[in-house]
Amino acid sequence: MPDESRELALYVQSKKAVTTFYRPPATAARPTAGANPGAAPTESDEGQTIGEPVYFLSDDQSRCMALVEEIATNRGYRVKVTDIEKVGRLERLITEHLRGVQKFPVLISPLGRRLEGVEQFTDEELAAIMPTDLKSVRAFSYLKVRGGDLDRIRRLLETLPEVKELHFLTGDWDILVVLDFAPSAANKRRVLDFVTDRIRGIPEILDTSTVVPEYSLTKFPLT
Repeated sequence: MPDESRELALYVQSKKAVTTFYRPPATAARPTAGANPGAAPTESDEGQTIGEPVYFLSDDQSRCMALVEEIATNRGYRVKVTDIEKVGRLERLITEHLRGVQKFPVLISPLGRRLEGVEQFTDEELAAIMPTDLKSVRAFSYLKVRGGDLDRIRRLLETLPEVKELHFLTGDWDILVVLDFAPSAANKRRVLDFVTDRIRGIPEILDTSTVVPEYSLTKFPLT
């Protein structure tokens, strides 16, 4: 059974036009025995030329739809796309999600959060509306440093690939380091080994305290 907590509704609004361009029939009529070659073509011979509705979706909305589907796939979500120009009028009127909507596309999260208009369809907004499990191992290490050249300490920490963020603090701890490890290459012991060997190996680092979460969820875009 599909997990409804990971299903999103995307509403787009196409433009309907009437084309007079010739369109070939869906299936070509095969000549029958005794048919008059000079007879006028039937409707199936000619195809439809007048009065056929054609729906056009703007490039802005198409881009938003592609972005939503790409991010949803990467984060394990499903998206149901509805073009409101192609659904019945009654269905449009009773759709609670679309009350008060002024701009399309509109994306509705499982919890009811809504993005409205192409300006809101950014990587950051879509990642926030589709939180997902963190695949890598994330850890947070507090550092106490000896007074000295903070720029040098910063440069040394920046050279370590596992160090993703540095936050300089006031209080009992001086620096908060955000670490990130590939799941295949790290567990709690290996994370602590890295901290004690590599970070505490810097002479100015006096002490460390590291937190390794059991489970992490992120609203940030995945890199």
